[in-house]
Amino acid sequence: MNADQWLADTRTSYDTVAVSYADQLRESLIKAPYLRAALALFADLVRASGGGPVADVGCGPGHVTDHLQGLGVEAFGIDLSPGMIDVARRAHPRLRFEVGSMTDLDLADASVAGLLAFWSLIHIPDDAVPTVFAHFRRALRPGGPLMLGFHVGSGSRLKTQGYGGHPMNVYVHRRQPDKVAGWLRAAGFRVEAQMLIDPDESVPGAVLFARRQSVLST
Repeated sequence: MNADQWLADTRTSYDTVAVSYADQLRESLIKAPYLRAALALFADLVRASGGGPVADVGCGPGHVTDHLQGLGVEAFGIDLSPGMIDVARRAHPRLRFEVGSMTDLDLADASVAGLLAFWSLIHIPDDAVPTVFAHFRRALRPGGPLMLGFHVGSGSRLKTQGYGGHPMNVYVHRRQPDKVAGWLRAAGFRVEAQMLIDPDESVPGAVLFARRQSVLST
């Protein structure tokens, strides 16, 4: 499948489920103490590196963007789905949300102090991940922290419905943390920490913390 097709399918799928997705995820962080702790650590890292704007890339309905703002971070959201951005703007009118793609990230070079991709990388196929990470590195200022959250596993599955039974047509990619860490290093990041969330569940989660290096390794 070419990039135009899977991006279009992902956009349409999340436009379709935007309202029900927001309803189901609105209070999800309340029951996720380890993810809240990871986000608090990320906010601390942003402040320690000098502070400034933080991009929540693949922000969905904006609940994590709002949580970061509550932690004292100057957060704004970007999402591929106009429907998700509409929901985010209505729910969080004081925050900034923009339609955009992490595969062609419309952010100026070294313009953000931190970058978060919170379970949004899961729809990016393997061959597009290096491009995405190159955009992340370009947009981050030197030394800026990056936090990634994703499903742990191997292989991909086609999701045909979800969030209230609405039709979807998106692939969900599960990956091992070491594989993602290798991509990050190749893109010019230093991997600093990783967490495994719910290791006894059928689909654990992982959180990786990395930092943009000033010079690409050769």
